[in-house]
Amino acid sequence: MVVTVRTAKKIRKAYFTAHLFLFTLITFLYYLNIEISTKPVIEIPRGSINGFFRTLEKDSYDVTKLDTIIIRFMGSPQSGWIDIGKEKIKKGDFLHALVSSKAAMREIKIIPGETTIIALEEVGQKLGLNGDKLWDLYKLKAPFKEGYIVPNTYKVPIGIDEEGLIDLLLKRSNIFHKNLSVKVFGSYNSKKWLHLVTLASVIQKEAANKKEMALVSSVIYNRLKKRMKLQMDGTLNYGKYSHIKITPKRIREDKSSYNTYKHYGLPKNPVCMVQKEAILAAIYPAKTDYLYFMKNKDGVHDFTRSYNTHLRNIRKKQKSVYKRNNSN
Repeated sequence: MVVTVRTAKKIRKAYFTAHLFLFTLITFLYYLNIEISTKPVIEIPRGSINGFFRTLEKDSYDVTKLDTIIIRFMGSPQSGWIDIGKEKIKKGDFLHALVSSKAAMREIKIIPGETTIIALEEVGQKLGLNGDKLWDLYKLKAPFKEGYIVPNTYKVPIGIDEEGLIDLLLKRSNIFHKNLSVKVFGSYNSKKWLHLVTLASVIQKEAANKKEMALVSSVIYNRLKKRMKLQMDGTLNYGKYSHIKITPKRIREDKSSYNTYKHYGLPKNPVCMVQKEAILAAIYPAKTDYLYFMKNKDGVHDFTRSYNTHLRNIRKKQKSVYKRNNSN
């Protein structure tokens, strides 16, 4: 059989192409089998694939431009939480998980009026996370020392770690605070907003219900205007003292800015986490001349501008408590 020069060249070219294809395939398969480190649960934000992979690179993920090309052939990642399930995973499995997996979710509830340290401890117990670590991460990342997380029911992925949970809560809360501020004032000023949230936190602690919030707010404004101390028990239910009964001894010994029996004005920081209604009450107080309020036997407050009337309300409440205790 006579092989012409042209035929020989074709054979060599086909041989070279086959070897090149085989080499490329082996290299590609090797690349997909490279083991990378990841968090067991990650969030895919809304936006472009390129933007998401740039975020992964910033978070020290071993990803490249090639990965963005590969994943386009696999499918389109949907925004949301992804359950990777491992901390070490092959590159190909990682890319496949980005387009195919979703995380199982569970609900956690942040209660209005609760302090952050107590809320994070309770959430940590529910999710099997370290409460102390959650609190340390909050202090490190949150713009306010207290009161920044918005009370709400949150859906969080099973398997989320402490940092992921704090990032999720702060991200959602950041959107809430800025959107509400822009809606009311047209802009967001962190210093001004901190003052309003601090005021709202006192309202949150003192009001018996949402209807009372604007009235409690008016009392605070009226007392501040008259240079009167607020003298409100709720301000001393800060931090770890969230559920501790306020006693005369506690009032005498607490030297923090939260002690509004000793110090004029508002505390330096919020007392607790606040709901939208409390913030709106801080912005729009009721127009009253009330200076005092006292919880009555029905669990709501009697408001008055007269100190003598306030004293009568106190005696009335004391008689009611005495009668109830002695009837048992």
